Amino acid sequence: MRKLLIVDDEKNIRLGLKMMIEREFPDTYAIMTATQGEEALALYCSEGADILITDIRMPVMDGITLIEKLSDIDSSGEQRSKPNIIILSGYEDFEYARAAIKYQAQDYLLKPIRRDELFVSLRKCEEELNKRLQLAETIAGAESYRRKLQSSRLQELLLQTELADQERRELEREIDFASYVTPFTVAVAAYKYEDGREMKRGELMALVEQLLHCGDGIALNASLHDREGRVVLIGSTDEKFVELARMAESRGLNGMLFGLSEEGERLEDIHKGYNQALQALQYSFIYPHIQWIRYRDIQGQRLFYPVPEEDIRKLGNILGMNREKEISSLLHAIFHSDQLAKLDIGYIERISQRINEQVLDEVFRVYGEASVEVLKLYRKVGTMSRFRHFHDYFRSLEQLLFSLHEYIKGIRSAHSEHGDMKEAVAYIEDNYHRSLNMAIVSNHVSLNYSYFSEAFKAYTGESFVVYLKKVRIRKAKQLLHDQTLRLADIGTAVGFENTKQFSRVFKELEGVSPFEYRTKLLASQDQTHCQA
Repeated sequence: MRKLLIVDDEKNIRLGLKMMIEREFPDTYAIMTATQGEEALALYCSEGADILITDIRMPVMDGITLIEKLSDIDSSGEQRSKPNIIILSGYEDFEYARAAIKYQAQDYLLKPIRRDELFVSLRKCEEELNKRLQLAETIAGAESYRRKLQSSRLQELLLQTELADQERRELEREIDFASYVTPFTVAVAAYKYEDGREMKRGELMALVEQLLHCGDGIALNASLHDREGRVVLIGSTDEKFVELARMAESRGLNGMLFGLSEEGERLEDIHKGYNQALQALQYSFIYPHIQWIRYRDIQGQRLFYPVPEEDIRKLGNILGMNREKEISSLLHAIFHSDQLAKLDIGYIERISQRINEQVLDEVFRVYGEASVEVLKLYRKVGTMSRFRHFHDYFRSLEQLLFSLHEYIKGIRSAHSEHGDMKEAVAYIEDNYHRSLNMAIVSNHVSLNYSYFSEAFKAYTGESFVVYLKKVRIRKAKQLLHDQTLRLADIGTAVGFENTKQFSRVFKELEGVSPFEYRTKLLASQDQTHCQA
């Protein structure tokens, strides 16, 4: 609904106008009223208005002064559209008409107000407001399209290494590079929570924009998302972006990380600066208490050792052996963690990849799947980018290796000592009629659930669930010889929850239902008696 403000010091006129308008234009206007200009001005400042109908002669502040004040507000740059104005007057005075023209009033009506003239004026206001709205939407659409085009072209530029002259000129025009403040710095911002999750791209951009709004003197040429959802900022000096990072830190946004490029001035420096900022951002992984890193700070000779293949192979070999104390020390030696601050990030990435391939993947290839908890950790450790800092990654990798160490020990123990499995099978034979599951049986023989699952299958050749079904059906077939027992009683006697489950499993394993099996059994017995 549009907002309409009626201003007149005569109550009957205010109410009369309100009633006429509501009858002619139901559910069209939210109508407010004021008795004089000062009251109307306060209402406009707090509530706004699309259409203003105002008398001229009023106490405290007259209509012309009110219109002047509104004009001052509109020209002051406040985000409020100018109202359409209809002036009322009981005096046919040219000076008032001139004032109405000066302030671009939509219409000038003489009292007493004629209904048809008022309605015509309001319809004119509606047409004007609709045109204004269409124009605003067109401008906003064009501006939105321009911004999207610029972001799209900038995204392409971030990934392009070389530009032909014509292509460079087109890009400069499309992103309005001539308006860029130079020299500029490229900043790449990301946000990682403590558990390694990354902030969603929309939330990240909103957070960065909030910081920029509160920042002081940041001249921003462009802001956009890169293909991975990070925020790329082009503008200012690196000092201004450092201030932005400090502001984030002061607000407790410890997961906000910034990589900062060297200064650039040419179009090609955007691509170059983006890659520099990305490299700097990567090094936040090995500096746990730093939220911004300049590209120049990571330059110089960094340590990149040959991959210690023998040590990595040894790490895989000692898992499951009685040498768990060596796991941590060997892992530290492989990563050279005592020299972490001097390492090339590429070395850490390479070592992580080789441990995934040579140790972790090999464990699951040889020994099968472990517990759900171990698998979750395995999937996370497989990608370093899922961690905020190296120390988080290292601790998780170390924890995973210890878990796998225990897992392999259990598997080897279960495979080499069949006594536990014999006891488990005997327990099933004695307790098949009870509510049994693998957790109960594995606890009985004091084996880890996952180890037990692998060992039981290796010992019996079947999974626990299938083996238990077969034991119960074997016992049920024996009981079906007794004609006095009902099928429901037999199912319960061998551990099934109900007759339906008993029949389903019986048919699944034997190909016939318990009833059909008993019928066949009786027929066989009758034939034997006849022959006798």
